[in-house]
Amino acid sequence: MRLRNTTVAALGALVLVVTLPTSAGAATGEFSYKYTGLNGQAQEARLSDPPGRECITLPEVADPDSSNPVHSPRNDTDATATVFTGVDCDGDYYTLRPNGGSASERLKLRSVVFS
Repeated sequence: MRLRNTTVAALGALVLVVTLPTSAGAATGEFSYKYTGLNGQAQEARLSDPPGRECITLPEVADPDSSNPVHSPRNDTDATATVFTGVDCDGDYYTLRPNGGSASERLKLRSVVFS
């Protein structure tokens, strides 16, 4: 009787573990963009293996009152990148396909989310 109860409890626990939703994984690869540094020089930054389904406000342009937006994004991750003109994934948006999707310097952005 105890063995059967133990077996049923173990199987029930296994079923719960298997059916729990998995957390959103990271996008594998790099997302790069260009911006003007504090010294006025062109700079390039990269996000390596960024988290998925989480809005990322790009740190170089987090304060719209003291910085220009970044530009020329390139998505070399395995996930679709949706870039936004505002911080906190607000404003107009544009989608970059995975594995090489890019845009010119005309596309200005401040935040991104990977799906």
